[in-house]
Amino acid sequence: MSGSCGVSEMLSGDLVAAWEVALSDGVYRIEFAHGTTTGKRIVYVNGQEVVRKDWLFKLVGKETFTVGTANTKAIISIEAITGFAYEYTLEINGKSLQKFIDNRAKSTKTWLLKVDGEDCRVVLEKDTMDIWCNGQKMDTMGEFVDDGTETHFMVGEHECCIKATNSGKKKSSIVHYLLLDGENIPASTQ
Repeated sequence: MSGSCGVSEMLSGDLVAAWEVALSDGVYRIEFAHGTTTGKRIVYVNGQEVVRKDWLFKLVGKETFTVGTANTKAIISIEAITGFAYEYTLEINGKSLQKFIDNRAKSTKTWLLKVDGEDCRVVLEKDTMDIWCNGQKMDTMGEFVDDGTETHFMVGEHECCIKATNSGKKKSSIVHYLLLDGENIPASTQ
């Protein structure tokens, strides 16, 4: 019931901000509706209403909620700029969205590929060596090899392996490669 209600409210002009947030278990669309005449605040994650507040007299403030299976903390801040103009900012895990994206670019590696005609998003969390595929944490088996490590897992009937090898450069010392049935898959920029 709230799904159809949310769609009509979004079309009514109260939707003021939208962001895309890439986590290990998927890419989430966060939308914020702010009724400045009604005092309404609604947060949607992938179209599902997660926060609703009606008749708030204070038009500025913060809305806190979680995103994804790991319940990653998110905060939308509402600040008055001038008169009736407002600025909306999103923080993820206590960092601005841009800083969060920059940190994730260093701590994860993502590959987008097709397996048996299906889109797959494989994410390696470099600090834990956890591997996610389309929102599912994968069962993996790691082993040391002559030139680094190999972490093996299956996607459907296909053998996958993430190889970690030394790049030989000081600045980026470890390079990660995804192999699907032995074929190297180029990394995504996401």
